[in-house]
Amino acid sequence: MCRCHQAHTTLDLPEAEWNNILETNLNGTLRACQVFGRKMIERQYGRIINIASLSSFVGLYEVAAYGASKSAVASLTKSLAVEWARHGVCVNAIAPGVFRTDLNSQLLDGTPRGQEFLLRTPMKRFGKLEELVGAAVFLASDAASFVSGHLLVVDGGFLASGVNQ
Repeated sequence: MCRCHQAHTTLDLPEAEWNNILETNLNGTLRACQVFGRKMIERQYGRIINIASLSSFVGLYEVAAYGASKSAVASLTKSLAVEWARHGVCVNAIAPGVFRTDLNSQLLDGTPRGQEFLLRTPMKRFGKLEELVGAAVFLASDAASFVSGHLLVVDGGFLASGVNQ
């Protein structure tokens, strides 16, 4: 779920905002993977967990830059998983559903957009940040030693849902 930028039609999206979103979400992820990945490859062991999004799988209204950046993070995750597997480094991503935070509460609370997310989420609520911990612990653990290139969705059933009423 997009965090704090304004939703814009793609036709009206300022180029600077597009570039800023890709710089933060995609290029920032790449840089972190390079820094940490280099040390992990030297040690022949490591776990990288990137953050993807529901928008890595489905289109969301008026957040094209965010969706493009998170889809690219998903693809980067898979590419690095293939490249670094022989070095003992597992690269995965968590794709959170809709989690209310201080940054997105105005976008979600009492708005048609927030209501639509709730309607499409079979659990009929937003996620709680602590509900991401188990996914991260699993992917970081030796229990996930043969899991690489995976996008672990934690979304209250959002992607599985069709008609919910």
